[in-house]
Amino acid sequence: MTQQQFQQIAPTIPGQAGIYKYFDEKNELIYVGKAKHLRKRVSSYFSKTFTTFKTHELVQRIHHMEFTVVNSEQDAFLLENALIKQFQPRYNINLKDDKTYPYIVIRNEPFPRVFLTRRKIPDGSEYLGPFTSVGRVRELLDFVRTNVQLRNCKLNLSDANIRKGKFKVCLEYHLGNCKGPCEGLETPEEYQEGLQQIRNILKGNLGPLIQGYKKEMKEAAENLQFEKAEVIRKKIEHLENYQARSVIVNRYVTNADVFSMTRQGDTAFVNYLMVSNGTIVQTHNTQLETRLGETDEEVLAFGVAQLRERFNSEGTELIVPFDIPFPQQGILVTVPKAGDKKKLLELSQTNVSYYMEELKKKKTLQIQTRTEDEHIGVLRQLQEDLSLPELPMHIECFDNSNFQGSYPVSAMVCFRGGVESKKDYRRFNVKTVEGINDFATMAEVVYRRYKRLTEEGQPLPQLVIIDGGKGQLGSAMESIRKLGLEGKMVVAGLAKNEEELFFPGDSESVKLPYNSESLHLIRRIRDEVHRFGITFHREKRSKGTFTNELEQIKGIGRSTIDQLLREFRSVGNIKKLTEEELTKAIGDSKARLIWNHFARKADPNTN
Repeated sequence: MTQQQFQQIAPTIPGQAGIYKYFDEKNELIYVGKAKHLRKRVSSYFSKTFTTFKTHELVQRIHHMEFTVVNSEQDAFLLENALIKQFQPRYNINLKDDKTYPYIVIRNEPFPRVFLTRRKIPDGSEYLGPFTSVGRVRELLDFVRTNVQLRNCKLNLSDANIRKGKFKVCLEYHLGNCKGPCEGLETPEEYQEGLQQIRNILKGNLGPLIQGYKKEMKEAAENLQFEKAEVIRKKIEHLENYQARSVIVNRYVTNADVFSMTRQGDTAFVNYLMVSNGTIVQTHNTQLETRLGETDEEVLAFGVAQLRERFNSEGTELIVPFDIPFPQQGILVTVPKAGDKKKLLELSQTNVSYYMEELKKKKTLQIQTRTEDEHIGVLRQLQEDLSLPELPMHIECFDNSNFQGSYPVSAMVCFRGGVESKKDYRRFNVKTVEGINDFATMAEVVYRRYKRLTEEGQPLPQLVIIDGGKGQLGSAMESIRKLGLEGKMVVAGLAKNEEELFFPGDSESVKLPYNSESLHLIRRIRDEVHRFGITFHREKRSKGTFTNELEQIKGIGRSTIDQLLREFRSVGNIKKLTEEELTKAIGDSKARLIWNHFARKADPNTN
């Protein structure tokens, strides 16, 4: 859109608070923004000077725009963040964090079960979290089950089933881990008290739970139930020890969110500490990619809004290093200068600095250390990019290897959960193929691999990658069909040079997004199968497993043999050379030895 075109529509732009949306000529949303005064804000994009080249590029791509008027700046702020999260426009700040986080779910059922899940579905259940660490969730669940008596069975505990006496208490009841709702020994109201205790534990609010246990212990002692009183005393001690480990914040800082940020070029690094009842209950680091030279205040405000929503924050105070525009009602923005809040902010800043330096070191050293959650996130991206029916938790990749056209072998590597599973790697000596025939070799090893898996009743991979493109993919599929496994796993061919994937029957290849995590994973799998295959080949050569006629010639060493095979590809080609051609390659004396050897074999009467 030119300035002249904009001037024609400028008078029609509202003068109230709201959000504006820019679309390109393909009607794709490329930017969302908020404003106190829409006409003034949008007009600033079409001034004669631009703050950054990226802003100029954005304006050049605008084909048309839309506006939504809202009642207040707060509403504009919330609507902007919702639209950015939903559509992820190209020129908006991008929260580089697409991981799937774990929740603790209180299931919507009679006498609800409590367990870990990664899927948040609208089934009426209550989801607590998300949490940034699976290990942290499991630790919390172990702690909860030690201190709160809840069922973990999958029985349908409806009123009718309980009244009919369909169930009997199990070992968990006799161990004191469950109060036996299956036999009606616990009412739904009593069970709900236990669920409320869980909510308090997860919020760091252990006081009510400890006081309740102290009252119960006192009653048990008064009734001379000393063994029961001792069990409760140990639970109280366990809770108090847990609280002592958890509380690292002054209790006067109750429910707050602490954020700090540092920037490097177009990337901002943000640390988030969630404080609840004087306890840090969540910590998280993330990156934000800026697009249009946004200020520190704008970037941090965006990060605060996105992270508070993601982690379902109920904090009423924001502790930040500088003032930010955060118009949400009921939220106090604090920039501390001293005291406990300042110490919290310094802790957050220490964490974000460490996070940034850690990422730098990993990038420099090319260290790909990921958490379990991050590996799952990459696999989900790969599933989406390749339109796979299942999450590819088990991936296998095949590659053929030979030395200068001689001595074929094959290798298979296995990745489980996005990481190498070296105990499942396999090496194949080619048995049925004579000479160099990559297609036949691939057909043989794929058949051998999956015939064995099916005979042993082992699970098949969700994704099989054939390194070599369409030809070798076709050969692999012949073996898959012979075994009756077509459709039971996805098989794809990986082109040697183009880094594109082919699927059986498709005329067009699939190219993964450039520099995406899914492409990085495919590259790592490809590089690993190359490394493993070449290592296997070298080991066999060093052990003398491969022999040929050249090694039988006295006076001809390994370096000369390797030189000839590199240049002429095979022993058969070397046999066809004249003595002059051999001399040019390796010199007169060695050439004469090789020439005489093959001449004598061809004609035993040759001197």
